[in-house]
Amino acid sequence: MDVSQYLEIFIDETNGHLQNLSDCIMSLEKEPENMDTINEIFRAAHSLKGMAGTMGFKRMQRLTHDMENVFQEVRSGNMNVTSGLVDVLFQCLDAIDAYLENVKESSDEGTEDNEAIIQELNEILAAGTGNAPETEEKPAPKEEKEKETGENRFQKKYLDIDFSEKEKEELRVSEEKGMKLYGITVYIQEECLLKAARAFLVFKAVEDYGNIIVYSPSSQDIEDEKFGFDFSFYISSEAELERMKEVAKAVSEIEEVIGERVSYKELTAAAAKKEEEEAAAAKEAEKAQKENSGASQTPAVSAQTKPQPQPGKKQNGGKPVTNRTVRVDIEKLDALMNQVSELIIAKNSLVSIGSTSDGGSSSNSQAFHEQIEYLERITTGLHESVMKVRMVPIESVVQKFPRMIRDLSKKLDKKMELYMTGEDTELDRTVVDQIGDPLQHLLRNSADHGLENAELRRKRGKPEAGSIHLNAFQEGNNVIIEVSDDGNGIDTESVKTKAIERGLITPEQGAALSQKEIIDFLFMPSFSMAKQISDVSGRGVGLDVVKSNIEALGGDVEVKSVLGEGSKFIVRLPLTLAIIQALMVEVRNEKYAISLGSIETIEEIMANEIKFVQAKEVIHIRGMVIPLIRLDQLLDCEPEQEEKESLTVIIVRKGDKFAGLIVDELNGQQEIVIKSLGKYINSSTKIISGATVLGDGEVALILDVNTLF
Repeated sequence: MDVSQYLEIFIDETNGHLQNLSDCIMSLEKEPENMDTINEIFRAAHSLKGMAGTMGFKRMQRLTHDMENVFQEVRSGNMNVTSGLVDVLFQCLDAIDAYLENVKESSDEGTEDNEAIIQELNEILAAGTGNAPETEEKPAPKEEKEKETGENRFQKKYLDIDFSEKEKEELRVSEEKGMKLYGITVYIQEECLLKAARAFLVFKAVEDYGNIIVYSPSSQDIEDEKFGFDFSFYISSEAELERMKEVAKAVSEIEEVIGERVSYKELTAAAAKKEEEEAAAAKEAEKAQKENSGASQTPAVSAQTKPQPQPGKKQNGGKPVTNRTVRVDIEKLDALMNQVSELIIAKNSLVSIGSTSDGGSSSNSQAFHEQIEYLERITTGLHESVMKVRMVPIESVVQKFPRMIRDLSKKLDKKMELYMTGEDTELDRTVVDQIGDPLQHLLRNSADHGLENAELRRKRGKPEAGSIHLNAFQEGNNVIIEVSDDGNGIDTESVKTKAIERGLITPEQGAALSQKEIIDFLFMPSFSMAKQISDVSGRGVGLDVVKSNIEALGGDVEVKSVLGEGSKFIVRLPLTLAIIQALMVEVRNEKYAISLGSIETIEEIMANEIKFVQAKEVIHIRGMVIPLIRLDQLLDCEPEQEEKESLTVIIVRKGDKFAGLIVDELNGQQEIVIKSLGKYINSSTKIISGATVLGDGEVALILDVNTLF
């Protein structure tokens, strides 16, 4: 059978199991005797093995089978969890992850057998239990028992079906028309994870030869997988029973098919006999209950304290939690977002018409404006709804970091702990997908460069285990992610010396630099403070890549550091990259948009208030000296004939830095749709981050003021 249609489900489910295994193994290292964690690891490994077998990925199946063997022995108390076992288990997860990456790229697991890992795993198993490891080829006790019992475990469960009056009538009519009636029970292999799919493939195969009249369980329960590893049905057909059994067994992962030809008379007689037996049993039970009514109620009460779950009945009184979530293809969300974008453009167009219209009656004008307000409410609500759909917690990115820090602790021979808060903070899906690598590098930087070795920490009176903190929270229209450590901090003198050695600055220029200006050298390409090259850091591809990746998302990064106490990297990211609130401005009759999230205030100043510091224009406002940027010069516009006496200045902010943008006109606030310019503008023109279509059809460029600092 072609299972490629289940490939996406397999990839999603395997990703979930891998993350679950990683989290559980991390917990197990701290609590080696926690049986709940051990059982969860066993279940996850068992599920992975079954899924891999279903999809035909034999190498992945073999590896997960050996993991399952290990935890079977751990569950049984035959061996203990050791640090060496945890290390090998993480190697297994890395190997499975490599298989999964191959599957994503080529729909095939690849050719790597991982014999070294499997051998090491089995050696640990043999040493822990004192026995030779069990191989996949050796039948398990359960399988041996099944072989001994032969066909005895395969029962004719179709004989237990209770027929409705409608089903009885359909069976009778089919037989009268000369059709043969067959009762069939199908057994699915217990390793199968796609039971419903297998059942419906059987139905599809046999329905080519007849008509299924009775299902047990119902077709809806089968679709919802509310059944064990067998199902039964009655079918009317002109074909022979062997042909039907043959096509049913041809479906993969079907273990056995049993059945026989039946007659309507036999079925109704058996049903009547069964009803009589049930009635007699009920009568006997009622009689026994009356006889025991005076006896002690303790056993009954005891039995009721732990009610047994009923098959097919939910214990939580409602729908499963998983049914409350839906996986949505990101392309569908993008298409929906595009429709919202067009709707907002249409709204802006109506607003533009309304503001320029000077005719019509007052009643028409009022109705027109009411409709505009109504449309505005709809589009705003639709925008917010779509934004909520696109927003996902950053937990999906940061949950892999504890494992990474654990590995770095061993590799660098430093004791360290990672503390994470705010994992439920939400960001746009597009941002979340791209923020993982920058955050990973910042954490590796803290582990390698930030934290001192144990001896130096003891001399400084610090705990031997270093602390790395990752904290995320929302602040206005931005999400802030802080990565900090209690390590050495940044030695600005060493950074300055390195910059002088490389010829970036002269010693005289270095003496005049502030601490922040010196730290900014760390974000320059190929600028590394590592004393030796390693696979952790020190290859010259570091903080410059972090900065460029974050700025590509419309965010920024800044550093705060105290020598001997630690460093903090602060990453600011926009909540979304699709629709923003912007201030519309004009420069030489050309319209531009500036994100409101970057604007601190707007000031009107007189031309004679402008001062000069080192030949650069500045203004003094409320105790701050703010540098001025003339947008007409920056955008290479024609100079004005006459200097204005009064100037409009937009004060923008990036972190704790401010700048004043001089513009010609302010056109008010507007909700705009960000459109990519593609290859129309050279990537070196960083101040232009995109464009938007205004209500009158005119295109306005969007200015990224973060690039001005």
